[in-house]
Amino acid sequence: MTQQSKMPRQLASFRQLMAVAIATRLVIDTKTQFFNPFLATVAAGVGLDVVTMGRLVSVRSAMGLTAPIFGALADRNGYRRIMRLGLLLVMVGTLLIGLSNNLWLLLPGMILSGLGLSSFVPTLQAYVSARLPYERRAQGIGILEYAWALAGIVGLSLMGLLIEAQGWRAPFFVMAAGMALGWVAFGFMPGAREDGAGKRLEPVLTLSTVDLPQRVRAFFRLESNNRSTYGLIVANAFFFFAQFHILIIHGGWLQAEYGLTPALLGTVALIQGVADLAGSVLVSLITDRVGKRRSVLAGMIGVFVIYAALPLFNVALLPVVVALALMRFFFEFGIVSTISLISEQVPAQRGKVMTLSAAFTLTASTLAGLTGPWAYTEFGVMGLGPVAALCAGISTVLVITQVKEKNEE
Repeated sequence: MTQQSKMPRQLASFRQLMAVAIATRLVIDTKTQFFNPFLATVAAGVGLDVVTMGRLVSVRSAMGLTAPIFGALADRNGYRRIMRLGLLLVMVGTLLIGLSNNLWLLLPGMILSGLGLSSFVPTLQAYVSARLPYERRAQGIGILEYAWALAGIVGLSLMGLLIEAQGWRAPFFVMAAGMALGWVAFGFMPGAREDGAGKRLEPVLTLSTVDLPQRVRAFFRLESNNRSTYGLIVANAFFFFAQFHILIIHGGWLQAEYGLTPALLGTVALIQGVADLAGSVLVSLITDRVGKRRSVLAGMIGVFVIYAALPLFNVALLPVVVALALMRFFFEFGIVSTISLISEQVPAQRGKVMTLSAAFTLTASTLAGLTGPWAYTEFGVMGLGPVAALCAGISTVLVITQVKEKNEE
């Protein structure tokens, strides 16, 4: 077969992969974002208060600490195997949440969901990154991240209507069915060019050859570019914490102060999804040209301004919704640019780097699940915006002082 005849087939294969990836991510991202608008709704259904429910969401996020293990396995054994394992875990966890009527069934559902989410999403990002040259990386990742926006535009708005029609449990069964379809579809997807199946990028360390501290140091050691890579990972964690400190309780905020129903919360999620989509589309159009690092900084500075001014918007529903939409736009533009930037920090260990970043960001989300509901309960919106602004400022300084783009090295 000639090179010319291979190229159309490769393009068609990549298009199929992206279609399956976006469809599956739509379901996964709907599940990930579900508790942001509907935290209070699910809490009432199970008989818990919002602070306790926020802690359970934190447990889910805390499972992100396992992400680097899945990343190392993906580098060695292939991305698709780990993605399908992640989908299976999150599907079972979602079913358990939908069936729960007390804390003791809800907790394992959150744990399994967290394990699945922390392994699937960064491994999928690494999988897609491995099939794209760096010069087109932001375009491809930006298109993949359309799913996050569509989760708000389509997923959460439909979930709000479904809750009003069938109760809070119904969305979990619908989402689990979608995950099962994704699990089947990924079994037919092609391998990545840099898929690590059959290769060992690092020695396997055992207790018989080295002690535990050495094993830990070896696990976190990168082949190159340590300062820039870990600087970006930590900056991204602060960036995530700032956003989710607000998002985890914004539905409760809108319910408490403006009386929004689940259906109206779904409409607000739709508006935020449109803002997310605008941010992702802008990344896919301009970030490869203007530079990934510059785009990251633009997103971080944008959210810093919105966070700092958030209490000033809290005078009526319309300005609050506008502020939340602007917040989501700048965050999405920054975070998708970050994914593209981090994917090439250490190409030979892409799976590990992507999942290390996921572990840090999910740890940040864990803390946000604890701090956000408590801060709002104690201090109102003044407990949300200024805290988020401080963290966004820290992330901006870290990127400016520590992080380099590939062409700057």
